[in-house]
Amino acid sequence: MKKVALVTGASRGIGRATALLLTQQGYSIGVNYLQDKAAAEQVVALIHEQGGKAHALQANIAVEAEVVAMFAELDTTLGPIDALVNNAGILFQQTSIEHLTAERINSVFATNVTGCFLCCREAVKRMALRHGGQGGAIVNVSSAAARLGAPGEYIDYAASKGAVDTLTTGLALEVAAQGIRVNGVRPGLIYTDMHASGGEPGRVDRVKALLPMQRGGQPEEIAQIIAWLLSDAASYVTGSFIDAAGGR
Repeated sequence: MKKVALVTGASRGIGRATALLLTQQGYSIGVNYLQDKAAAEQVVALIHEQGGKAHALQANIAVEAEVVAMFAELDTTLGPIDALVNNAGILFQQTSIEHLTAERINSVFATNVTGCFLCCREAVKRMALRHGGQGGAIVNVSSAAARLGAPGEYIDYAASKGAVDTLTTGLALEVAAQGIRVNGVRPGLIYTDMHASGGEPGRVDRVKALLPMQRGGQPEEIAQIIAWLLSDAASYVTGSFIDAAGGR
């Protein structure tokens, strides 16, 4: 029987690349998306073309009831979850702290932190040995911004990813004896649509010369790390982080 993976924010960028790679590794894929149904269905279609199984799952992970419903739909369409990739995240226009509002900060944290918590909770309920599960693996997609702070751009986003790192560390210790591994990956400057949300679609090209490797990263490079952390090759790895930021 194929393993089942849920990838949040899988209609584009790192999530899309991860969903397609995990298909090649024999997973059935829950393709979570927020709004772009056509993009999510395109990912599902590509997976079907590869001979894989996939199902598009619309849910705003910041809304608890939608997360619960998404996992219930995954149960009935693809089966018990084996792997969770918490990839969905948001950021807003680049700004300094003087222009941050409580509404913006709370919105960023609702998706990037609370949403990650909720997805972890539902996965653990299904994976944990004490609940009759078979164990599993979780990878939380953080950001190099958690280490660097993103000053003058989006320190709210950076702070939210710092919280994701803390969640990763604590949850890894909490569920290790339940057969669940929890790890994190911290991408740096990656060519994705997220930079447009920050108001600068060409941001990677603007700053890539400042990186030791002198280039931005590709979503597929991050997907490879995520897939390894989920795999049996990483069976003794939990509570760990892999920085993928071109040496920064």
